This record gives sequence, structure tokens and C-alpha cells, in this order.
Amino acid sequence: MVPGNHTWVTKFYLLALSKEPELQSLIYGLFLCMYLITVFGNLLIILATISDSHLHTPMYFFLSNLSFVDVYFTSTTIPKILLNIQTQSKDITYEGCITQMYFALFFGVLDDFLLTVMAYYRYVAICHPLHYMVIMHPHLCGLLVLVSSMTSALHSLLQSLMVLRLSFCAELEIPHFFCELNQMVQLACSDTFLNDAVIYCAAGLFGFGPFAGILYSYLKIVSTIHGISSTQGKHKAFSTCVSHLSAVFLFYCTTLGVYISSTATDNTHSSSSGSVLYTVVTPMLNPFIYSLRNKDIKEALKKLIGKESTKGPIVM
Repeated sequence: MVPGNHTWVTKFYLLALSKEPELQSLIYGLFLCMYLITVFGNLLIILATISDSHLHTPMYFFLSNLSFVDVYFTSTTIPKILLNIQTQSKDITYEGCITQMYFALFFGVLDDFLLTVMAYYRYVAICHPLHYMVIMHPHLCGLLVLVSSMTSALHSLLQSLMVLRLSFCAELEIPHFFCELNQMVQLACSDTFLNDAVIYCAAGLFGFGPFAGILYSYLKIVSTIHGISSTQGKHKAFSTCVSHLSAVFLFYCTTLGVYISSTATDNTHSSSSGSVLYTVVTPMLNPFIYSLRNKDIKEALKKLIGKESTKGPIVM
């Protein structure tokens, strides 16, 4: 096949999750419900942490940022799916595809970094409680989020520029419900060795690196908890980590499961279906994970909902 210039490409076609027309309505309703739950749940977490002064702490600062990222993470993919199903169109412009890929990478990596930062917070709070106020001051918390955002943005920019240099030919069908990086590279008819090298290096750096940081933090936390003589103290220290561990487990298991299965098999449909777990399901479940076992969040939500209900209708 003779390579073509990527400037000739005007659109791609997202094959989504199913080609069956009778399933499109079901997929539309399912994605719409998950999107509304994700946005509503995460916005409640953000509003609760802002409105309640008792939640103006590093822990809830990172949690509100995680909720903010989750809202935008799902917003990069689901609205386009809903629009395509409603209009019965599978196309996405070349510029729109690159933009969607950039933001999906940005918010996905930033989500990973925030989970790592939250693990570091728990490490400081449990292993160094006497130095907690000195270490976790507001400037450091803001700096950690800023550095994470800038690193994610630079990584996404690099990957996007690497895709822009590729040439695409006749096969412009993406067997996915969004413009996923690996699928974009596989569609190229030019040499992708450099792209593959950058992808694997970034996967090792931004995948293994944060995971190693989380693992180290929890090894130290387990060691510290083991040294606590009181059973009640051990239970209290461990209970503060359950929500975060659940979110980490869900994020890494779904992400690793999708990419390991995609490299082991050529079944792109299963890879596309599996991607729903970490791009849609995980952001949807995070508000439930952090609120169901958290008394402070529950109280803040009750106050927030109570304030809204007591306002009542305005009578002219």
C-alpha cells in the first residue's frame, strides 16, 4: 500500500461497541445513565468539599481534584458516543480525533498521578503524624497537583505530535468508541517504530512509576500499622485507606487488564468493551467508593442537600 499524506485525511469512523442497529438504543441509554451518574456524583463531591469548611484539608483537596478530573475524563468520550448514536453517524473529524485523543490521555494520566499523590498523603498522615502539618501544607498540595497536570499535559502533547507526523491511507475505521492512541497508530501506513517506542516508554514511566510509588507508600503504611499496639488504632488507621485502595485496585486492574488482553490477542472488540471499565465505570464508581465509607462526606452531603431543600420555591 502506498503511503498517503495525513493532510488528505478529513475524518475517521468510530465503530463503537456494536454494529447491531437494535442494540444502539440500549447502548445509548446505558451510556447516558452512566454519564449522568458520573457527572452528578462527582459534582456532589466537589460541592460538598467546597461548601463544608471542615473538609478544607489536603485529603479532600485531592479528592475534589480527582472528582473534577473524572468528570472531564468521561466528557471527552461519552458525549461523542451519544451524538453519533443519535445522528446514526460514526464519523469524527481528523482534528476532533486528535483533540479527543489528547484530552483522553491527559485526564487518564492525571487520574493516575492523583491516585499516587493521595497514596503519598496517607503515607505522611499515618507514618509521620507529628510532621503532617509541616509536610502537607497548602503550597505543597497545590504544587503536587500543578506538577501532575503539567506532566500529563506534556505527555499528551508529545503523543499527539507523534501521531500528527504519521500518514494515513484508506483504512480509517477505528475499532473503538473513541480515538484511542494505540488504535490510531495501528491505522497508520507509515513507519510507526518511533511511535511504538514512545508509547512503551511512556507506559513504563507513567504506569509502573506511579504504581511503584503507591506500592512503596502502602508497604510503609502496613509496616507502621503493624507496629501499633492498639487493635482499635490499627483498625482506625487501616479504615482510612480502604476507599483509596479500592479506587487504586479498580483503576489499575481495569487498565492493565485491557492493555494486557489487547497485546495478547487481536480481539479489538473485547479491548473496546474492556476500555469502558476504566474510562466510564471507574469514574462513575469513585464517588460511591469515597462517600459510602466516609462519615465526613456523608455529613457534608446532608448539609448541602439540606440547604438546597430549605431554599424552596420563590413566590413572586
